[in-house]
Amino acid sequence: MSQETVHTHEEADGAAATARQARFGRLPEPVRVEDMVEERPAVTPDPARHAYDPDEWLVRYCL
Repeated sequence: MSQETVHTHEEADGAAATARQARFGRLPEPVRVEDMVEERPAVTPDPARHAYDPDEWLVRYCL
């Protein structure tokens, strides 16, 4: 190998190392647990579900 070829490979390795360091040189920011979980209701709320009056049957059938 000639001296010029060795010098070119060293420069290429140095440039690759610099690019690697810029891309992977530090860890990403930590993610909070609150940001990893999304809470949504399983079904849409049904307004008729809470319209039942438990005392209504007393008035209707017992009086």
